[in-house]
Amino acid sequence: MTELDASEFRSLIVSVFPELTASVFKLAAKGWDSLAVDVDDTLIFKFPRHSSAERALVKEAALLDIVRPSLSMAVPDMRIHDGPPIFSSHAKLDGEHLITEDYDALGEGNRQRLADDLARFYAELHALDADRIRSAGAGAIQPWQSPEAVRTKALPLLPPDIASFAQAMIADFEALPPDPYGNIYGFFDGHGWNMAFDHAQRRLNGIYDFADSGFGPLHQEFIYSNFISPDLTARIISAYEMLTGRRLDRRRIAILTGFHRLSELAELADDPANVEQMIRSVATWATAARVG
Repeated sequence: MTELDASEFRSLIVSVFPELTASVFKLAAKGWDSLAVDVDDTLIFKFPRHSSAERALVKEAALLDIVRPSLSMAVPDMRIHDGPPIFSSHAKLDGEHLITEDYDALGEGNRQRLADDLARFYAELHALDADRIRSAGAGAIQPWQSPEAVRTKALPLLPPDIASFAQAMIADFEALPPDPYGNIYGFFDGHGWNMAFDHAQRRLNGIYDFADSGFGPLHQEFIYSNFISPDLTARIISAYEMLTGRRLDRRRIAILTGFHRLSELAELADDPANVEQMIRSVATWATAARVG
C-alpha cells in the first residue's frame, strides 16, 4: 500500500468504526513493515506497508489467538479487518517503552519483579504445543548475516579496538555447537521498545509485536533484554532456570548477543539512515562486554 496521511487513516478507520468519528488520531509508530495509528490513547490500528507485511500481520493475529490464553503476561487481542486495505485493531496496552535509563532508575525489588515476570513469560511461551503453533503459520525466525558477511561489511565500519574485539567474537560464534535445547517457539524480540511498562507503578503491563516470533534456538531468546541491561538479562536467566529446570549457558548468550549486534550492523551497512545507530549499538555492547 502507499503511505497514507492522517486524514486517510481517519477515513479508513471511521468507515469500520463510525463511533470514532470525533476521536483523536496520531501516528504511533512507523516500522519497517507497518504504520501504527493511536486513537484516543486507547486503540492501536496497524496498516501494513506491503503485501508481505499484510501476510505477517494476519499470521501475527492468528498466533496471538493461540498464545494469549496461555500467558500470564498481557499481549494484544488483535483483530484483522479485510479492507481494502487490510489492517488490524487492538486495545492499547497501558504503558511506555522501557529503556536503559528507566531500568537503571528502578530499585532492587522492582528489577527483580520485572525479571520474574519476563522469565515467566518466556517459560509459558516455550511450553506451548509446537504443532499447534505451526498450524497457525509460525515458521523459522529470520536468519542472521553469515560470519563472512559480518567480517566483510561490519568490521570495516568499527574503530580498530572494537573491530579486533568483534573479530574474536565472530570466531567464538563460529565455534558454538548447536543449541543444547534445540529450537523452540519463542518471542525473539524482547527489547524494551516492545514493552508496555508502567513507570508510575514500576511494573510491566504487557508485551506486543509478535511479528518476529517463531522457531529458533532457545538461548537466542535471552539476548534481546541486553538492549535494556545485562543486569536484567542475568536476572531473567536465573528466574527462568528456577521455573523450568533448564540450565542456560551464559557464555553462549553473551556470544549470541555480540554476534547479533554485528549482524544487524552488517545488514544495515549500506543504509545511511540507520548505520550510525547500529555502530553505536555495537560500541555499547563491546564496552559492556569488556567491562563484564
